[in-house]
Parts: sequence; C-alpha cells; structure tokens
Amino acid sequence: MKLAIVGVGKLGLALLEGVLSRGVIAAGDIGLLDANAGRASDLASRTGAALIGASDLRFAERVLVSVQPRVFPEISEWLAQENAGYISTMAGVSTNTLSRRLGTKRVVRVMPNLAATIGRSQTAITAPREAELSGDLDFARSLFGAVGDVYDLPEHLFNAFTGMSASGPAYAALVAEALADGAVRMGLPRALAHELAAKVLVASGELLQQRAHPGLLKDEVASPGGTTIAGLEVLEAAGVRGAVMRAVVAATRRGADLGKDQE
Repeated sequence: MKLAIVGVGKLGLALLEGVLSRGVIAAGDIGLLDANAGRASDLASRTGAALIGASDLRFAERVLVSVQPRVFPEISEWLAQENAGYISTMAGVSTNTLSRRLGTKRVVRVMPNLAATIGRSQTAITAPREAELSGDLDFARSLFGAVGDVYDLPEHLFNAFTGMSASGPAYAALVAEALADGAVRMGLPRALAHELAAKVLVASGELLQQRAHPGLLKDEVASPGGTTIAGLEVLEAAGVRGAVMRAVVAATRRGADLGKDQE
C-alpha cells in the first residue's frame, strides 16, 4: 500500500479525488481509514481504494494523517509504525511533536485550505532532512500538487500561513455574505445578490493576480468623487482593514495554542 489516508473528511476526500484524477497514485494502492466506517466504506466502493483497519497500517509505505489535532494524542499510539513516512494536515502540530509521538523523523507537515476541494488549494509544506532524504517530502509535494499550488515554507511561518491562507476562505465568505446583505437591503433579490457577491470575489481574485499590489486594483475602481470611494470611506471609518488584520493575528495565535496542546 503506497498511501494510507487516516481521516477522509472534506480534505481527505479532496486529496483522494485529486490524486486519482491526475493519476498520481492508483486507487488500488490507497487505503482509507476513518472513525466513520460507513463513510470510509462508501468512498472505498466509489473510488476503488481499499477499506483498511488500524492493523493494516503496518503495510503502508506512507500515512496521511488528516484528523482534528485534538484526537491526535489518543490515536498516535496505533498510528506509529516502524517503517512508514507520515504527512500531517493537522493545524498547529509541529514536526517535532509529530516525530515525538510517532517515533520517527520521517514526518512532513502540510497546511492546505478548503480550495483543495476544487483543485485550487494553497498548501504550505515543510519537513526535517530525514523526510527529504527518504523521499517523503517529494511524495507529499506530488500529492498536494494534485489539488493546487504547493509552497515550501519555514515551519515558524506555518501558523501565520494557517491564519491567513487556510482560514482565508471563511473571511472571504463573510465579506461575500455582507456584500449580498447590503444589496438585499437596497432592493436586489437574495438569490441574485448571492450570485453577484460570489462572482465579484472570484473575478477580483483573478484581477489581483494581474497586479503588483492590491491597492492598484482598488484605485482603478475608485474614480474621483464616485460611488466606490464613498463606500471605501465607510469601510475605513468602520475599521474593516484593521479588523481583517486582527482576524489573521487571532487565527495565527490560535494555531500556536493548538500546537502547545500537543506538547
């Protein structure tokens, strides 16, 4: 078994579908293990992957751990296998903690985001030298490259990446909801307002990638004495810019707290 996926929630499923669709690994070389046995069984039947139990992990070359950080301490004992490499998506759990609990330096830490479900994730990745030499790091790069872009990042920046990129879709969704509510307040039908808000964010993201700085796009839209600058004045007065910055800081600090819980 080339890969065992422990935890097939949204992220585990997105990764499974991504690697299968791109031919990174054959379905027969993947094992699925989840606390929800019925869900894992259904996915195994649907994709051709194998349904496995904890005892089957000894046959896995590598194990993807895609569970909530809070459950890691209680499952790490049976997760730990002598000759396996590990890839973790758990927020806040450092490579040192992974190594200590799993009994190996062959650990890769990754942090994707929900956009993996549509093949457009931004994934941070880091690993100690042992994981690099054993091929685990390159293997993880190929896995997450199947669901988006991969960024090599020093581990001390992982919590900041989590607070911005991994949490970012929720912040964007909040903005979209607020845009739609404002449009409804001014008379647009709810369904149309939601559709327009989503499309504004998608198009704005594509426009931002074509500019060197976000302020350039803002200035292009905000003509002198126009509607946009009037709206921006209200946002600045309400402290929206600072609130978003504080949200990233709070999420970053929460990631650090999650890591301390594992020490």
